[in-house]
Amino acid sequence: MERIATGPGVAASPPLTGAPLPDGTAVVPASALADLLDGMPRQRHATVPAAVPAPASAPVPARPAVRFPRVWRLLPSPAGTPFTFVYTAVLAVTSVVAALADPGLVHALYQDSSTDVTHLVRTPVLVLLASALWIAGGVLSPYAVAFVLVLTALERRIGGARAACVFLAGHVLATLATEVPVGLAVLFGHLPATSLHRLDYGISFGVAASIGALAGLLRPWLRWPLLALTAGALLNDLIAFLDPMTNWGHLIALAIGVSGWPLVRRWSRAA
Repeated sequence: MERIATGPGVAASPPLTGAPLPDGTAVVPASALADLLDGMPRQRHATVPAAVPAPASAPVPARPAVRFPRVWRLLPSPAGTPFTFVYTAVLAVTSVVAALADPGLVHALYQDSSTDVTHLVRTPVLVLLASALWIAGGVLSPYAVAFVLVLTALERRIGGARAACVFLAGHVLATLATEVPVGLAVLFGHLPATSLHRLDYGISFGVAASIGALAGLLRPWLRWPLLALTAGALLNDLIAFLDPMTNWGHLIALAIGVSGWPLVRRWSRAA
């Protein structure tokens, strides 16, 4: 409510009711005055401009990592391939013994570890394990090199226990496949009795089976050349006819490894 000053010497403020003044001047109504005031320019309030986000810096492209050939993965390691690593260490020790010990002692050790018919009949488990502790030809033989490379690659794909099963399957089955016919041939008089004591030891049967099994896990462009080269070398040894029973054992062991492709592929997927 508006206040009106009254009293002597003070002119009364006219009421803003729109009624005319005594002198005939019209009084502007309060509502019209309000409309006029609304039409007057108002004081502009300073507005704070919104903060402009800083332009996002373009991401710095990551430098491509330099990849070096991991040649060390071709060799066994205690953590990655424990079976191959320990087995390689054992073969290294027996190879040193074979190279430095007395030749007579070495021959006796070979004879006691031989998987001939006589030993297979008496102590089959012992000689099958003992014969796999020696490398025919020493650590520089092709089978020694193949053992390290092939068993390492196979164990990395299917695990140590399964790689050991593949190796032992080739070693045991190929040994029996070559020695049982010798025993039968002696029994029926086709071979002399001295054939029952034929010297037979080494890791070559297990290596051949491992090569055959590993080929099934490789890409075709590497699988078939590996099988062709291996089979060609084994057939060449058989044609030379220097040790036909052992050479047949190598081919049998290679076939054992190839026949296990469905199993090793299932193991590889599980691993």
